[in-house]
Amino acid sequence: MTNELNHLELATGLIGGLALFLFGMDIMTRALKQVAGASMKSILARMTGNRFTGLVAGATVTAIIQSSSITTVLLVGFISAGLMTTGQSVAVILGANIGTTVTAQILAFKVTALALPVLSLGFFTSFIARNKATREKGRIVLGLGMVFFGMAIMSDAMKPLRSYAPFLEFMLSLDSVFLAALVGAGFTAMVQSSSATTGILIVMAGQGLIALEPAVALALGANIGTCVTALLASIGASREATRAALVHTLFNVAGVMIWIGFVGQLADMARTISPDGSSGAGIPRQLANVHSFFNIANALLFVGFTSQLTRLVEWLAPDKVEEVPPKFAAKHLDPKFFDVPAFAIDAVRLEIVHLGTLLREMLQSAVPAVLTGSPLDVDRLHVMDRPIDLLHREIVGYIRQISLRSLPADQSRLLLGLAKIANDMEHIGDLVATGLVTSARKRMDENVIISPATAAVIKRVHEHVVEALDGALLALDAQDTGAAQDVRQMKERFIALVEEVASHQVERLRSDAPKRLHTYTREIELTETLDDVFKIIRRIALTELGLFNDPK
Repeated sequence: MTNELNHLELATGLIGGLALFLFGMDIMTRALKQVAGASMKSILARMTGNRFTGLVAGATVTAIIQSSSITTVLLVGFISAGLMTTGQSVAVILGANIGTTVTAQILAFKVTALALPVLSLGFFTSFIARNKATREKGRIVLGLGMVFFGMAIMSDAMKPLRSYAPFLEFMLSLDSVFLAALVGAGFTAMVQSSSATTGILIVMAGQGLIALEPAVALALGANIGTCVTALLASIGASREATRAALVHTLFNVAGVMIWIGFVGQLADMARTISPDGSSGAGIPRQLANVHSFFNIANALLFVGFTSQLTRLVEWLAPDKVEEVPPKFAAKHLDPKFFDVPAFAIDAVRLEIVHLGTLLREMLQSAVPAVLTGSPLDVDRLHVMDRPIDLLHREIVGYIRQISLRSLPADQSRLLLGLAKIANDMEHIGDLVATGLVTSARKRMDENVIISPATAAVIKRVHEHVVEALDGALLALDAQDTGAAQDVRQMKERFIALVEEVASHQVERLRSDAPKRLHTYTREIELTETLDDVFKIIRRIALTELGLFNDPK
């Protein structure tokens, strides 16, 4: 029987089936991230307040995207972008391993018979559907069908191994739980998917090729191998991102070390829960149950030590003296978010808030420099526009990369609105850097002195403009339509202030003060520029109202 084994047929069946499995997982994960990206963002934003809700958030998000490695990679991106701290991420990482057990529970059913019907349904749904959301849902089903079909191919390819002596001898060598765990870790690190390892083990168990004990040990090892993806993602990232990857690794390794000596007891517990495995038919279900128990028990065991885990990784990866990035350097635009457009779009929103803080600093300095500033003050004001231009360019480039993805209508609308806000902010910077700076230089060239009374009136207008910008930034940061509406309602007060300035300027025009006409021109230029800036800020607030109002 040994000599009759067709090695080529076996290899192509196993590799082809695994390729279909991984490709199906990739299709399903990508589609799930498109369909559920906004939900994942909301879950992570709302549920990381304490360790227990963070645990639930990690389990939920990973159950949606079916990869603890991807969840950890996303968290690395969050930490790198400053959206989350290491301490907040620890509980989410612990919960991520619970979410991966959903795959094993599904695969433990006799799903191979459903492979072609599910694959066909998914293909025709994604092919025929005109609606983007329906198309992506079809791709989820298509990916699931490919996973099932890949398992069916691997199952058929493995049948001859039941009488192949060298393979049976190798399986007997896996009675050493440490060797089995090492094999599981190595294979998972190679394919970068613990779900693939679990799927293969379930197929082998279904064929009677592996006993429950070595299957449990291999599954334990897979939990270590899956850490490789997160560790690779942390290379070159911030110190906090490296710590998140270390948390994932330490948690999984420590969990395996705790349970590796109790493989026999875990197997006995699984047989007690699912006692129909005497013929080997129930081993897939028993393995899935052990996999779930192990990950849930580990998470509950370690969730009480999140603070200690945080301190440990801070000790292992201490803070280092890093170059202070320039103020205009992007803080939130991480390329890792591109695969989940909802996260990438939210990063754009936060980066535009950062752009707004630079703009506010420039706008705050503008009127004092124009009214009474020295040539050095005016030059500094002019230079302040350069960081705004550079950051705006980064934001637009990031927006372009997101727009190259296939986005649903609501995300496209949100992205377009954010682009408009970023462009309006950059335009305000240009108005200050060109209009006001030019006016200030003319004032100095003409030796114009603006009276304290006139300066006081103009400063009130300026304060109103800065207040409006603060409201627009608050609305953008908090996604608060109330703050945007407050900015829209500032119009009447602003018009009254501008009219007050105009009346004062006309009154001053009648005086016999020297260079009265030059002074009047500079005052008018300043007032008109502030008026233009205020109109743009109100336009930003109107865009925000359209973005953050719930659709009717």
